[in-house]
Amino acid sequence: MKHLVKGRKFSRVKKVRTALFKTLIGSFIVKEKITTTEAKAKEIKPMIDKIITKAKKISADETKRVAIMRDLRKEIPLMAVKKLSGEFTARFSSRTSGYTRILKITQRKSDGAKMAIIEFV
Repeated sequence: MKHLVKGRKFSRVKKVRTALFKTLIGSFIVKEKITTTEAKAKEIKPMIDKIITKAKKISADETKRVAIMRDLRKEIPLMAVKKLSGEFTARFSSRTSGYTRILKITQRKSDGAKMAIIEFV
């Protein structure tokens, strides 16, 4: 049984796994649409929602702007933080959650992995 066990390990140690997520999320924010495996897309979706919600607080509360940007910088690359603090706050101002969608596509030919496209709504 998997009581109180969440998340996927992807056959990686914790440091490598967090680096994988950081680069995936950063490239997703910069490009706004990426193709990856279904498991990785499902794993980063809630992380992206939390990051965008945190970025929306930058424009809402100017006094905590520096602290929020510092926290975001720990989670994603600098280019992605700059893009989030600019256009994304206005783009998703009416939404409270559900910023991304996952579309399943055909399997990868080389190893048969389930593939998916993750994009912003």
